[in-house]
Amino acid sequence: MTDRSRSLLLACAVFALAAVGAALVLQHAFEMRPCAWCTLQRLVYLVVAALALFGFALGARAPVARGLALLAAAASLAGLAAALHQQFVAAQTASCAFTFADRVLMQLRLDEFAPWLFLADASCSEANVPLLGVPFALWSATAFVLLAVGSFAAARRAGKDRLRRAPVPEVSR
Repeated sequence: MTDRSRSLLLACAVFALAAVGAALVLQHAFEMRPCAWCTLQRLVYLVVAALALFGFALGARAPVARGLALLAAAASLAGLAAALHQQFVAAQTASCAFTFADRVLMQLRLDEFAPWLFLADASCSEANVPLLGVPFALWSATAFVLLAVGSFAAARRAGKDRLRRAPVPEVSR
């Protein structure tokens, strides 16, 4: 895996963690209460960060690191789907209780483990407030697109690097 691939994975991990950090600052300092879909997206950001960090750490093992980069990209696309669902479906309802996001969080019991991070205490319509004139879910969707692009780029570069280092078979006459 090239240094460029590893740098992209590290950048993705830092960006995903920064997104969670920004959400926590907005929640705890500016009282923007999260809904179940918001906290599910936080979980996805943390999964993307973990996959990208593992890929970065295993950079010398290109096939494994490439697989982790592809998993990070897939998780980013899942996060994009969650953010778009929040914006166009969940935010239009008065409650998001017992939706997919709520059921996942209840099963994982993350709100008991880390309530400061995963406790959803707002409805989806309340949580999707505008930030600089853009709904919060669309900011998250944009972040997930950037993470998917970065992860795919890291995987692609890792694949090209593997091809460059592969021995060329000799043709015998």
